[in-house]
Amino acid sequence: MGADQAIYLLSDMVWNALYIAAPILLATLLVGLLISIFQVTTQLQEITLSYVPKIMVTALLLIVLGPWMLGRLAGFAKSLYSYIPSMGGI
Repeated sequence: MGADQAIYLLSDMVWNALYIAAPILLATLLVGLLISIFQVTTQLQEITLSYVPKIMVTALLLIVLGPWMLGRLAGFAKSLYSYIPSMGGI
């Protein structure tokens, strides 16, 4: 395997990881921002107020988007395994 193939596989892996994780990360970021704005405006500094909604949104998104995420990951793994025989040629 040449360096260009290794860089391509690494790039594909990073983009797939980002694509799979992005919905949960963005939703958690948005909920955290909204809770922070609410805490600043009401001056209510309760630590569980920031963690519980983020955990709930994350769990809900994992339930809803879990099959899509697993399918995307399985598709990447299939393409990687099908690429292995072509890597052996020196």
